[in-house]
Amino acid sequence: MNLTTTEELVKTFNENSKKLSPAQSDVRKDAISAFQKQGFPGRKNEEWKYTNLAPVLGRDYLIEDTTTLNKKDIDGLLLSSLEANHVVFVNGNYNKELSSVNADEPIVISDLSQAGDINEYLTASSITLNDSLTELNTALANGVVITVKKGKVVSKPIIIHFVGDGRKGNIFSNSRNLFILEENAQATFIENYSTIGSNAHFSNNITQIVVKKDAYATYYKIQNDAKSDHVGTTQVYQPEKSNFAATTITLDGGIIRNNLNIRLSSEYSEASLVGLYMVKGNTHIDNHTLVDHAKANCYSNELYKGLLDDKSTGVFNGKIYVRQDAQKTNAFQSNKNILLSKDATMNTKPQLEIFADDVKCSHGATTGMMDEEPLFYLRSRGISEKKAKALLMHAFAADILEYIKLEPLRELLDQTILDRLS
Repeated sequence: MNLTTTEELVKTFNENSKKLSPAQSDVRKDAISAFQKQGFPGRKNEEWKYTNLAPVLGRDYLIEDTTTLNKKDIDGLLLSSLEANHVVFVNGNYNKELSSVNADEPIVISDLSQAGDINEYLTASSITLNDSLTELNTALANGVVITVKKGKVVSKPIIIHFVGDGRKGNIFSNSRNLFILEENAQATFIENYSTIGSNAHFSNNITQIVVKKDAYATYYKIQNDAKSDHVGTTQVYQPEKSNFAATTITLDGGIIRNNLNIRLSSEYSEASLVGLYMVKGNTHIDNHTLVDHAKANCYSNELYKGLLDDKSTGVFNGKIYVRQDAQKTNAFQSNKNILLSKDATMNTKPQLEIFADDVKCSHGATTGMMDEEPLFYLRSRGISEKKAKALLMHAFAADILEYIKLEPLRELLDQTILDRLS
């Protein structure tokens, strides 16, 4: 299947639609029709101005899911140093046999395609993004609904592993997951991406997170797979007073686009968005964020930092939207980038749209080469240039790692970064 034509995608939809619950059928049919009209996004689309998907779309991809992966094949991919509940997807499909979830945990996992009254979530991301890839995901995606019960705390993180089996050919996958934290619940989610085999894995994923009254959700997205191309949307709803914290770490990949949209729909809700991207070679990383302050007395803080080397390219497009009713809003956004090579490029666009008059909001962005003054100071103490640069880069990245409250994950990522810098 070549993604530059839509016939095979429509054929795949027609085959998969037989497995859907009647409640979802009409929404999914509308989505595939919308995708047919729009096609894949191109650079004439303002939202895709700096991200060109043509190299990814021009490949041939396997249609059939012929994977034969077993637990031994994926043991090394599962962040094995972390004690966790593991939910495994292979080529975009939930694999219950490879997953392992503690039966004592207060969570319920159900099949998205058979879930009943979730149409408001299937359509919500399309409305927010107005993006053909979102429509394609709505039409084709398999996935799960993970519900954390009222008043319960999930003791160990829930890791969602997206594994591409690229041993027989390139893989194109669509996954759609819905996480619901009921009132006063707490849970930590980690998304992790990996590919087995020599071929590429292009994933088009959507994660939707509903954080209800007094609930607390922590979300980590880890990208460190050289064979992975990825377009992912994380859509967060905070309909009542609640807390949400997201950390996105990108260390390797091909063409990567991360959309993170948060809607604060109740007073005294809080959201934290932090990200770190350390890329080299020809990797392209695009982070698009939107924080929608719909009600008063809410707080959001956003910090993204990037290190770009070789011919890598980066995009940061962050928008804070403060509605008229959102008085007493506190919203802060910052993007800081260091270019380690003359061939690396960065396009950054922080934005504020404010329709309320009693707010505290700020945004800013910086992009430049490594500061010569601290480098000179370290060199004058007898430290080699290579070691001095590594120390400064690690210090730059450490600001983001401090936001990772899960200590084993923080230590694992810190060691991965140190290994790369050395």
